[in-house]
Amino acid sequence: MARGWTVAEFAIAMLLSLLVVLCAGGLLLAATGGYRSNGSAMQMHEAGCHALAVLAQSVRQSAYVNWEVATAPVELDAAAAPAIVGLDARSISRNTDGISNPLAAVAQGSDVLAVRFAGSGGAAGDGSVLNCAGFAVRAPISAEERGWSIFYVGLNAQREPELRCKYRGSNGWGADAIVRGVDSFQVLYGLDTDAPPDGVPNTYANASAIDTLDAGLLLVGGNAAELQRDWNRKTHWKRVCSVKVALLLRGEAASRPDSVAGQFDVFGSAYAATHGSDEGVRVVESRLPAAQQRRVRQVFSTTILLRNRSGG
Repeated sequence: MARGWTVAEFAIAMLLSLLVVLCAGGLLLAATGGYRSNGSAMQMHEAGCHALAVLAQSVRQSAYVNWEVATAPVELDAAAAPAIVGLDARSISRNTDGISNPLAAVAQGSDVLAVRFAGSGGAAGDGSVLNCAGFAVRAPISAEERGWSIFYVGLNAQREPELRCKYRGSNGWGADAIVRGVDSFQVLYGLDTDAPPDGVPNTYANASAIDTLDAGLLLVGGNAAELQRDWNRKTHWKRVCSVKVALLLRGEAASRPDSVAGQFDVFGSAYAATHGSDEGVRVVESRLPAAQQRRVRQVFSTTILLRNRSGG
């Protein structure tokens, strides 16, 4: 004789069904979270590799000497300004001249890296030498006409920190974003302190340390222009023969499945432990705003060697 379910049996069946649905929902949420996390990590990896490629190309250009000119190449003038300079824990404006107007730092004391280089061709350039924005740079008539590729971190309209490329175009200064979601952009400079120089770095220092060395220079000159030219001859910036750059990037949203706060030493733990005053070389997630702590993060770094001393 057929009979229906009892109330108890029906309640048990409903409970088991609810447990199955809850488990399936949990698995779906976990899979979705993993997909978002992996997707964010993949986008970040592509962006970081692209940023390092742009930085490396620009830094190597500082060693370029344009020999296809009738007179001596301007970049070989000992009194010309150095081809590589920087600022420690600063930002800059996109419209001001070069790095002449430093601003307060953005994103964990991120640095500024400025590269000067000779172009090629006539008034519009022949396209064989490009700045960091991809525009052709002409052959300079004077050392001051060399091209610029300047890297710094600024905030976009959504208050998201981004690595920017600043350049001088035909209509003045401008800047374009290279990658967004920058937690820290740090630069160290390899100095060749040997006499005579052998093109091999003996030590790595940040921009503040190089400026401290320059503060001890004995300059000779009867006016500001002569003193500047003597500084150009003697500055330690002309001893830079390699550049280390590091970027700590974060994903677009809080997509990381875990909640464990991490620590990121962009130049390694040994450097961070002995250079605690170098802001931004160590980033601890627990000290970041709560909304940023569960973002996917990755360090991208490289060392760029110059073919010859920057500045000629």
